[in-house]
Amino acid sequence: MSKDNRKNTQDSPGYDAEFHSTQRKKMELIWADSQPYPNSFRRSDWAEELQRRHGESSAEQLRAESDRASVAGRVMASRKMGRVMFLDLRDMSGKIQLFIKQNIITPEQYEKIGLVDVGDIVGAAGSVFRTRTGELSIEVDEFHLLNKTLRPLPEKFHGLKNREQRYRRRYLDLVMNEEVRDVFRMRTRIIQFIREFMTERQFLEVETPMMHLIPGGAVARPFTTHHNALSLDMYLRIAPELFLKRLVVGGFERVFEINRNFRNEGVSTQHNPEFTMLEFYQAFADFKDFIALTEEMFEDLATSVIGTNNIEYQGKALNIQPPFRKLSLVDAVLEHNPELSRVDLRDFDRMAQYLTEMSVNVKPEWKAGKLLFEIFEKTVEANLWDPTFIIGYPVEVSPLSRVSDDDPSVADRFEFFAGGMEIANGFSELNDSVDQAQRFKDQVAQKDAGDLEAMHYDDDYIQALEYGLPPTAGEGIGIDRLVMLLTDSASIRDVVLFPHMRPTD
Repeated sequence: MSKDNRKNTQDSPGYDAEFHSTQRKKMELIWADSQPYPNSFRRSDWAEELQRRHGESSAEQLRAESDRASVAGRVMASRKMGRVMFLDLRDMSGKIQLFIKQNIITPEQYEKIGLVDVGDIVGAAGSVFRTRTGELSIEVDEFHLLNKTLRPLPEKFHGLKNREQRYRRRYLDLVMNEEVRDVFRMRTRIIQFIREFMTERQFLEVETPMMHLIPGGAVARPFTTHHNALSLDMYLRIAPELFLKRLVVGGFERVFEINRNFRNEGVSTQHNPEFTMLEFYQAFADFKDFIALTEEMFEDLATSVIGTNNIEYQGKALNIQPPFRKLSLVDAVLEHNPELSRVDLRDFDRMAQYLTEMSVNVKPEWKAGKLLFEIFEKTVEANLWDPTFIIGYPVEVSPLSRVSDDDPSVADRFEFFAGGMEIANGFSELNDSVDQAQRFKDQVAQKDAGDLEAMHYDDDYIQALEYGLPPTAGEGIGIDRLVMLLTDSASIRDVVLFPHMRPTD
C-alpha cells in the first residue's frame, strides 16, 4: 500500500489507531501457533435453521437428542460471567448464541477466545442446548477465529444513524441495521416474484446490449463511453426498448428484461443515475391489455410478498386493490389546477403564462402538448397518492407510442402512479415505420435546438420496422421505486445498495 493510500485509510471514518494496534496484537496471540486467516472451517448449519428446527424443543429433549451444529458468522455481542462466555453470533439468516465454558475446552483455548471482540468473524461447533434462561445456544467445544475486525463497530445503542455514512459505507450499514438488511431481502423477493410472474405468462427473459451506438428507447440524456478495440464512442443504455422490439420483429412475441439503465440526470429522492427497470413487450396486445396486466401484477405482488394489499407508505395508507383509478391527463390537470379551464388547456399562450408564473423556463421549441405535459409534471404527479393510471398523453411527448384512433393529438399511452411517484410507463407501440421515421426526425430537430434529452435517429430500428412489427404493447416498471413503495422507503438511495455519492475529497 502506498503512503498516500495509508493516509487515506487512516483519515477515513471509523479509524482508531490505538484500537487498530490492539487488534493486531490480539491477532498475533490468537494465531501464534496456527494458520492466520484460516479458510478450512466449514459450517453445516444456519442460525435461522437451528432456531426453526429446535424452536419447540425443551431443554431435556435437546440433551436427549445431542444434536451437533457447526455455525459461522460475525460476533455481535460478548459477555463474560466467571468461567463462562456468551457470544451472539449472526450469520446471513439470523442469530444464535454461543455458550463457551472453561471446563469444556482447554484453558489455553478459553484464554484465546477471551481475546475475541465484537465484529470478529468466527466459526464454532458443539451441541445444541438451552440455557437456564431458555435461550437456544450452542455449547462450544470447537472454536476458530476466522478474521478479526481492525475497526470498532459503531456503538450498538446509537448504531450507524448518519444517513450519508450509511450510503457511503453500506457494508457497515448492513452489519449494524437489521431493517436495512430486510429492505434488500425484500428487494430480492420482489424481483424474484416479477420474474416468475412474467415467465408463467409465457414471456421469454432476454438480455440486450448495455452499450449502444445510438441511445434510444426513452427521452433522456445519456452517459458516454469509448470502445477502444473498435475505436468507437458509445452510449450507456438509457432503455432497452428498441432492442426488445427488434426481438418482437424477429418472432419472440413476448419478451422481458430486468435491466440496468443509465441516465445522466439529476439526483433526488426518486432519481439515481443508474437504476433498475422491468421492461416487457407482447405482440397482438395494446395498452389497455397492459393496464389490466399491471393491475394483476401489483395486486399479486403485494399479497404474495407483503402479505396484504393494504400497505402504508410514509405514514399514509395505500390500498393496492384493483381496479385502480383511470384518469385522462387533461382531467388530472384540471382536477389539481382549479384556476385552469378546459379552454385554457387548448390555449398555448395561457399555458405558457401559467408555467412562467411557476418559474418554469418555457423553451421556444415547445409546442402545446409539451406545455400541457409540463403543467402535469409540476402540479399533478406528486399528488397522485392512490394507485392511478393517467392516460391520453400528447403525441409530441410520446415519440414511440401509437396515435390514438379516437384523437390524433394523443397517444395510446398510460403512466401508473402510486405514493406520489411514477411507477410504470406503457403504451401501444408505434409500428408504422414512416410515422416513426418522422418522429425521429422531429426529435433530432429538438436536439439541434438544444434539447439534450431528445432522441437520435435510429436507421437500423426503422429498417426493422419495415420488416413488420406486429401490433404490440410495451411497458417499463421502475423496480427501485416499486421497492421504495413496498418497503416504506423515503429515498431511492435506501433501496439501492451502492448509490452514487459525490467523493468526500
